[in-house]
Amino acid sequence: MKFSIFSILALGSVLTATPTLAQVIDFEDLPLAPESFYNGSDSAGGFTSQGAFFNNRFNSTFNSWSGWSYSNTTDTTTPGFTNQFSAITGGGFAGSSNYGVAFTFSPGSSLINLPANTTIESMRITNTTYAALSMLNGDQFGKKFGGVSGNDPDFFLLTITGLNANNQTVGTVDFYLADYRFADNSQDYIVNQWEQVNLSSLQGATTLSFALTGSDVGAFGLNTPAYFAVDNLELKTVPEPSSILGFLALATLGASSAFRNKQKRNNLQVQR
Repeated sequence: MKFSIFSILALGSVLTATPTLAQVIDFEDLPLAPESFYNGSDSAGGFTSQGAFFNNRFNSTFNSWSGWSYSNTTDTTTPGFTNQFSAITGGGFAGSSNYGVAFTFSPGSSLINLPANTTIESMRITNTTYAALSMLNGDQFGKKFGGVSGNDPDFFLLTITGLNANNQTVGTVDFYLADYRFADNSQDYIVNQWEQVNLSSLQGATTLSFALTGSDVGAFGLNTPAYFAVDNLELKTVPEPSSILGFLALATLGASSAFRNKQKRNNLQVQR
């Protein structure tokens, strides 16, 4: 099969022009009453927002959950477990209402299945009020970050792993929700804004897996509340091979037609 220079250039333009920005998953399509949350108590096993699936496990015996929930609660001052669904920002990104909340006590317990033919570019991430105030002041389970002296090299780390369709790792991205490891204590921080995390290195991922680790660990694992909040997942489309081949076929047909027309003009000139 022969390709003209026109079809090759056309294919190149398709490949370089894509992927294109497709959508932003902002949880605003999920219905919630004011100052409320969804924690999976209907035992649905998860929820879908704008094509992305967020897993959830609910234990009706203990009225507990893990994985993902979504919320619009705005409490930034009440410490403790009863305020587990609030983002420390007091709402969603850029003044929006809804956002996602993850509780992930082990790797793989919080997953996002991305919509078909998309790739993740970035997302906004912040702490929950529960985790932020625990790190800032300490509580009955977790220590105050920095310790009494302020010099303890504490940290709270979120690791995002991209998995492809064969469940193979395509890459990881680390994001520190709190970091007290600096020699200069004035640089220590606990994230309290919606920070944009670049995930473009996870190309080829169809699923995102989230895990939390930290410096404050006890006999039963992490003492820091294992929560974080997300909003505005930015995705780009990935064209299906069939659509590229279809475009190439059209480009080849057009180029062949142009070539035939040129031959006809040349033949007419010769006959004259």
